[in-house]
Amino acid sequence: MARLSLLTLLLASSVLGLASPRTQQETLQSALSDKWKWSDCGLDSNPIHIESIEITPDPPKPGEDLTVTVKGVASERVEEGAYADVAVKVGRIKILQKEVDLCEEARSANTSVQCPVEEGEYTVTHTVTLPKEIPQAPFNVEVDGYTVEDEDLVCLRLSIDFRKTPGRLLTL
Repeated sequence: MARLSLLTLLLASSVLGLASPRTQQETLQSALSDKWKWSDCGLDSNPIHIESIEITPDPPKPGEDLTVTVKGVASERVEEGAYADVAVKVGRIKILQKEVDLCEEARSANTSVQCPVEEGEYTVTHTVTLPKEIPQAPFNVEVDGYTVEDEDLVCLRLSIDFRKTPGRLLTL
């Protein structure tokens, strides 16, 4: 469950961290590291877009603190009741699927951005300790966020490779 809490915390921070609108050609944003990548897979009309995600250390290491900084802009107000469907896969095998209340996760993590989230630019920084027991495997996380009215809010894909030897990321 520690892994689930970590992922939902990072995702809530990322989603509520918000970001800026972009064109379809600018859909893929990725880290400089070959051990993790992320992409904003949402439409231009989505209220939230992730502009940047930075992590320290890069690459992340099991058993160590991980600091995540997310920058972005909300083009619409995000109300209580916003949620995300989160799927976690090891490689292509789904190991978890869960619906997450984004506002509740942000409250539980005591992040600087709380619901309701007004329109505007945001930067959210949060530090968590990664469990030592993270398997040496590539993880893929799919986040599809929705407003309280069940309209598209955000789409985010993350890939993190915890294998010790360099490996290529399987999907985004």
